[in-house]
Amino acid sequence: MKDLMGKAIWDYYHNNSPEDIHTETSISENDILPIAHLFRDFKDMNPIEQKALELAKGKTLDIGAAAGPHTLFLQDLRKLDVTALDVSPKSIEVCKLRGVEKTICSSILGFEGEKFDTLLLLMNGTGIFETFDKIQIYLEKLHSLLNENGQILIDGTDLIYMYTHKNGPDLPIERYYGEVDYFMTYKDEKENPMTWLYLDYGSLKQFARIQGFQTEMILRDGHAYLAQLIKN
Repeated sequence: MKDLMGKAIWDYYHNNSPEDIHTETSISENDILPIAHLFRDFKDMNPIEQKALELAKGKTLDIGAAAGPHTLFLQDLRKLDVTALDVSPKSIEVCKLRGVEKTICSSILGFEGEKFDTLLLLMNGTGIFETFDKIQIYLEKLHSLLNENGQILIDGTDLIYMYTHKNGPDLPIERYYGEVDYFMTYKDEKENPMTWLYLDYGSLKQFARIQGFQTEMILRDGHAYLAQLIKN
């Protein structure tokens, strides 16, 4: 990983000629991710993010924290014991500079040693599962990081609408339709391609049940949803 996301966050924070990130997937054309979006306040977050932050409780791990907007809200306004985790070194450095008190630079699968009451995975949190056949691996890991009766607050998007509208792509035959190749460009430099999973709620609930989670859809916003998984 070239950490282009981290570079963009670093440049924006330091006013080092920042540019927006360009993203593209195997089923969609070029789109722009404004870096300012990663520094937004609670009032500028979408309803799913706001609801998740309201439901967070106890010792919390913000997985994929980026520049730390969710972490800072929970730390400074909710007064929770919260840790920002991200695989991007530069993102974690910016989190520290912005005042995040607890940070960890690691992938979620490589992280060990603590248990939490809330695991927060937002901005299409199901994306970290990578592929459909890795869902159980990730849910098992998340389960191991939770205290008894702990919760996962995770959002996802069901992409079936993209295949059913006029001129939409053909449904894939060899892989789950929400599994896409994801490409990112920053300042004309291309990040290594990655696989990103947009998981429908029904599939998430089915896999979560196997792992022993009680699952509830908390909120739906368009094609996106917020789910709560409770460790029994």
